[in-house]
Amino acid sequence: MSNHTSMAAADRLAAQDVIVRYANCIDERDFETYRTCFAPDVVFTGFTPDPVNGIDEWVVFVEKQISAFTHTQHLLGPPSAVADGEDLRLRTDLQASHFFREPEGRIFTLWGVYLTRLVRDGDGEWRMTEHHLDIRATRFDPPAARS
Repeated sequence: MSNHTSMAAADRLAAQDVIVRYANCIDERDFETYRTCFAPDVVFTGFTPDPVNGIDEWVVFVEKQISAFTHTQHLLGPPSAVADGEDLRLRTDLQASHFFREPEGRIFTLWGVYLTRLVRDGDGEWRMTEHHLDIRATRFDPPAARS
């Protein structure tokens, strides 16, 4: 195995660890560690009608949204990583379950794909600079009552 191949594999694994840490931190409500996944000027698309720019604005948004749920569980498929110059791009399948506080017993499930761009920071750590959610389907259980 050449040094180039082993380095690429190490980079790929390190980048994949970022997306796994991202999901775990949401589910555990660990927003301090969550921030380590991102470059300060990260851009988020697909989660809201307009892009969200910067980690500070994003964390405020996520903390507010997540407060509606008692628990969440983000299940990720194995991320595929592709080198893009000095950057890495990840594609990660997602199923996220959100358990509502009110009404109790209601669950929102989302299926989608994360498309993520990562770059190395000054310390050599991979950080997300772009993170996009491509929503494939959603479902509420039980469905909303009809009047």
